[in-house]
Amino acid sequence: MTTARWWDVAFGGALAVMAITVTLYPADGSLGGALATLAALGLAYLGFGRRGIRLAGTGRTASSLAFLATVVLGCGVGAAFTPNLSTLQAIGFPVVWVLAGSYLRAVLVSGILAVSVGLGLTVSLGGTVAAMAEAGGIEAISFIFALALGTWMTRIICASDRHRRLLDELTRTQGELNALHRAAGSSAERERLAREIHDTIAQTLTGLVMLAQRTRGELTTTPARVMAAQTSIDLIETNAREALTETRALVATLSPVREPGMGLADTILRLADRFTQETGIQTDATVQVGDIDREVEVVLLRCVQEGLANVRQHSGAEAASVFIERVGAAVVLTVSDDGRGLGVPRVDPNTGFGLAGMRDRVLLVHGELELGTRPTGGTLLRVTVPLPAPLALAAPAAPLSRIKADA
Repeated sequence: MTTARWWDVAFGGALAVMAITVTLYPADGSLGGALATLAALGLAYLGFGRRGIRLAGTGRTASSLAFLATVVLGCGVGAAFTPNLSTLQAIGFPVVWVLAGSYLRAVLVSGILAVSVGLGLTVSLGGTVAAMAEAGGIEAISFIFALALGTWMTRIICASDRHRRLLDELTRTQGELNALHRAAGSSAERERLAREIHDTIAQTLTGLVMLAQRTRGELTTTPARVMAAQTSIDLIETNAREALTETRALVATLSPVREPGMGLADTILRLADRFTQETGIQTDATVQVGDIDREVEVVLLRCVQEGLANVRQHSGAEAASVFIERVGAAVVLTVSDDGRGLGVPRVDPNTGFGLAGMRDRVLLVHGELELGTRPTGGTLLRVTVPLPAPLALAAPAAPLSRIKADA
């Protein structure tokens, strides 16, 4: 309702129609005064009325007040020159409702406008009591109609403002939610990367450290140990190359679950073989599952890596085993050793992420993790991961892959 172009057409069109009407049907001696009144209203609109309408809703301004007074007075004066100009109130009432600034003020000014036009109409009709009664009846109807129209306009404008505020609030809330989601996503991604780095590069580098320590001891003994030292150095080079490959894979997005052309069973067996070579701990690995979901493979592989890393660092074991089998609609991983067992829990600030990260990883696939001591001594780690529905319903395939690596 406050678009300047709309008001240009409405107000200018109303003045033009009134000018044509009074020209075609002039009252005695009233044509000049009527046209002068219409011209004054047009100049007032161009001078300050248009600006006042454009600023409507930002508070009462001098332009708004001046144009309201001009419209109220101009409609009354025009009606006094000729009854035809009483029709100007058809555009006068909308102006009042737009510029008044509040519902009560709009009702009050509309009443003043009706009185002004009624007085002018009484004068143009002869100034008699009958003319006053006729003008009063006309203006009463006009006021009631203006009140109904203004109330309807006010409700539409209020509803539009309310919808605009709700839309602004919704947009602002969506922006806040997007920011929170981005922050949560960044946090989750940092945690995921921390787990990946720990389960890949950190484990490999830990092995390199232990191999370097062993090599240092071998080189300080008799020359007969030179060949053994050479083997250890070859292992260090191999592991360093694998660490570089894993780093590049992480930078790309995610380290590979397994090497191209190798299944989960082959990958687990290779890990066990390398673990035996690095640590001298006799390691058995048995995998009795067929094709399973890639996400489940990731969890199992990382848990094997972390379980063997704990055996390496904390168990003091001579033998360890890795066993993966399908039990109903789940896959069960068991990593055990014959070492000293859990003993007193220790927190290592450099390596303490492993168990918590493994537990988080298992929970992400709705699995369970158990850590305890074997009845015969040593530590037992058991991870149970449910299979996705299609795989859980499929007939279990149980190919057997087994390796026994000797120290």
